[in-house]
This record gives sequence, structure tokens and C-alpha cells, in this order.
Amino acid sequence: MKLLRSTLLLLLFLCTSKNFAQLIQTTLDPNQIPKPPSNWTKKNQLGFDISEIAFVNWSPGGTSSISGLFKGEFGRTFVKGNHKWVNELIVKYGLNKQDGTELRKTDDAVLLNSTYGFRKDTVSNWYYSAKFNFNTQFTNGYNYPNRDIAISKPFAPAYIFLGAGAENSNKKKNRTFYFSPITLKTTLVLDQYLANQGSFGVKKAVYMTDPLDPNNQILVEEGQKVKAEFGILFTAYMKSEIFKNVFYENRLSLYTDYLNRFGNVDVDYDTRLDLVVNAYVKANIGVHLVYDDDIKTKKDVVDPTTGSTTQVNDGPRAQLRQVLGVGLVYAFQ
Repeated sequence: MKLLRSTLLLLLFLCTSKNFAQLIQTTLDPNQIPKPPSNWTKKNQLGFDISEIAFVNWSPGGTSSISGLFKGEFGRTFVKGNHKWVNELIVKYGLNKQDGTELRKTDDAVLLNSTYGFRKDTVSNWYYSAKFNFNTQFTNGYNYPNRDIAISKPFAPAYIFLGAGAENSNKKKNRTFYFSPITLKTTLVLDQYLANQGSFGVKKAVYMTDPLDPNNQILVEEGQKVKAEFGILFTAYMKSEIFKNVFYENRLSLYTDYLNRFGNVDVDYDTRLDLVVNAYVKANIGVHLVYDDDIKTKKDVVDPTTGSTTQVNDGPRAQLRQVLGVGLVYAFQ
């Protein structure tokens, strides 16, 4: 009887141990363990706008043309506790072709924004922030129809902003305000020809008259390729749905330098209205306004004697670009 009792207890222990081992194995199976939520959120969006008009025996007259604009917006945001790191890359490139004219550029931009912020608690919308901005272009720019002399090139100019300040970010209202009283602005003009002209505010080259030929100029000192400024930066971003499937987006940047004419403000304002048809089709209307006292407009001057064309600075002007397009949008992870 005692032997039978011991045998039953041993069998019960073995069965229990086997079931417990299976339970442990099932619980610890890596394929069934839910992954912890990521601190990163992503945004990947590609778009292509196109507009076309064609005429065949059209009695009122007209010029056939076709335009295309490629756009890309990519974002990476890291949020953990009281820390937030927002990164954004925006690229644009547009071309236009009309009958009787060469292919012309209509848009060209590369913009990189990165902002790190820290707040005291998870309730406040105020962050101690550091911001980095960079923008330039892909290809040469021309004062059409003159395609012999480029008025801008990749990294000529390029702008870099680096500063620290305070940011108010409201995720629910989709708006962000940033103010930095200590911002370093660096202007790059990495093309010696444009730097010698003093384009985009860099120090231009120094010339002297050739003593042997009064009509000839001798280069004494080349123009500088880098210009550094120190001042105040304010940026704002707002996006709201004003009607169903109609979104209004604004980006504003204001900068003034402490040492070089303090109070003379550089303005960069980009506003856009997006009309969403469905997940893949969108129409947009946009206006981009830029004023920078260091950016001088160019005009062509023809020498009456030789007939050669040169470009000279014509002073700063407000720059305005208006866009109306309908195109495809593709978002992916």
C-alpha cells in the first residue's frame, strides 16, 4: 500500500512538471511576446503634380506647355518621457516645357530641419530647444532666357541656422512656435564666380585697374565663400482643417542680425491650401514669399559696343512664387 502511494505521487509530479514546463515554454515563446511600442514615429510621402495645355489649330492662339513638380516629405520623430527630437526633410523639383523654348526649372529646394526639445513635465507645452536648419538646391538656376550665366548653384547659396531657445508645441492643435535669441546663421556660396560678385551677401572680390590697360580689371582679392551672422530667429508652423478635407498649412521664419543692421528682418513665409480628393489625389494652392536684403536680383546688361551680355545686381526685391497644382500623393511606412 505504501509502495502504491509513492508510485502515484511520482506520476503526479512528473505530469505536473511536464505541463508546467510546456506553460513556461509557451509563455516565453519570442513569436508570441508583443513588441514594446516604439518611441519613433515616421512620415514618408511622395507627390507628383502635373499640368498640361495643348493647342491644335486653335484660332485665338496659344502656346502648348507641360509642367511637372516632384515633391517629397519625410519625417522622423522621437518622443520619450520629457524628450522630443523632430526631424524633417523636404525636397522639391519642378520643370516646365513650352513650344519653342528650352526646358526650364520652376522649383528647386532641399530643406532639412532638426529640433531637440526637453520639458520639465509631460503636461507643459514649453520646451528648452535646440534647432538646426539647412537648405539649398539641386541644380543651377538661371535668369531666363539667359542660360549662359548661372545666378545660383547647388550650395551657392546654402543656408545653415543653428541656435537654442524656447519652443511651444501643441500636438492637438498642430502648431509650433520657436524663439531663439542666440542663432548663428551661415551663408555658403561655394562657387567662386558668384562669390566674387558678392552674391547672397558674402563679401565680394576686390579689383584694381590694370595700369597698362585702363579697361582691364586685375583681381586683388577673391570673394569670400562664407558669411556668418549672429542674431534672433523666430519660426512658426500651423496646420488646420478649415473645412472637411481642406487643410491650411503655414510656415513662417523671421531672422534679424544683431550686428548688421539690427531690425532689418529676413522673411520667409510659405502658405499652402491642400484639397484632398482621396488618399491618392490632392489639389494644392500655394504662395511662397521671401525677402532677404542680402539677396540681390539680377538683370542683364548688353554692351552696345561688343554686344556681350553681363549680369549686374539690381538691389533686393521681395520674391514671390505662386503654385497651383493637382497631382498624386503616395504615403508609405
